[in-house]
Amino acid sequence: METDPLTHDNPQVFNSGSIAYATLLGTQVVGDSLELLAELAPESVDLFITSPPFPLLRKKAYGNEEQDVYVAWLLDFARLAQRALKPEGSLVIDIGGAYEKGRPTRSLHQFRALLAFVDVLGFHLAEEFYWHNPAKLPSPIEWVNKRKIRAKDSVNTVWWLSKAEFPKADVSKVRVPYSKSMKSLLKDPAKHYTPKGRPSEHNIGEAFARDNGGALPSNLLSIPNSQSNDTYLRACKALGLLGHPARFPSKLPEFFIEMLTDPGDVVVDFFSGSNTTGSVAEALNRRWYSFELDADYAALSVVRFLPPDTSPVRARYLIDGILAGRLARL
Repeated sequence: METDPLTHDNPQVFNSGSIAYATLLGTQVVGDSLELLAELAPESVDLFITSPPFPLLRKKAYGNEEQDVYVAWLLDFARLAQRALKPEGSLVIDIGGAYEKGRPTRSLHQFRALLAFVDVLGFHLAEEFYWHNPAKLPSPIEWVNKRKIRAKDSVNTVWWLSKAEFPKADVSKVRVPYSKSMKSLLKDPAKHYTPKGRPSEHNIGEAFARDNGGALPSNLLSIPNSQSNDTYLRACKALGLLGHPARFPSKLPEFFIEMLTDPGDVVVDFFSGSNTTGSVAEALNRRWYSFELDADYAALSVVRFLPPDTSPVRARYLIDGILAGRLARL
């Protein structure tokens, strides 16, 4: 893979795939991610962030593997990603949970995958995150809605894996807004707080009242996936096309891209779907590559990069051109 920034006239060429479109910073490629990952130069990627198809019991239109082969299947992609990572780079992977077939007991696939990443491939678990989606509908229907013997599943595991024990990271880049009480404390520290010892002996000094521009985040990321009328879906509706059914919210890749990379770094998503990752990386001035096996989904994702006033006729022309093999240079 070339290390220079992408340009309109010089998109990266992948021998085993076809380029759907290229922006000033990135490239959407259609093809088998196993083959495309193998073409990336060793130690050339700063961050892989992706959400693979989950091993759900009901087959989905976008494709998903059976539970009994899921870990081995996923390990093949992670092995190639590890090879392409820079020494200080990271792999962030969002894996949702599932139930076992016909039983109200949970599959352990995401935990088995984590153990394989560490024990088989040699990744380090930098930190585990949990993505809480408060807008998620109750599921599965049988155990939650009908029999009412299980609570709603609303949390995905997100494994932050690193190639080395000390990957590049700066959590201060992803500070969150202060609470109302903290804002009051910062306005008048003496009125609201007096430094003193705590029973735990974890004492808080005067630095606690310093304004750092926001609070440090926790590893529980509460991000509603309720973008029912975002730019992508509005474009799909205007075109009369069905969008990708499994999209994660832009705030999820945004958090990790900001924390784990710098402007100009290379970000790769090898299960790109509607290419949320690429659009976020573009907005944050990171170079990016997105790999997607389904040509229709890859072509449709171009709408994320079009100006808001792009007409449906123009958008459809670009999409049809991509599917016909014409590279769209945006």
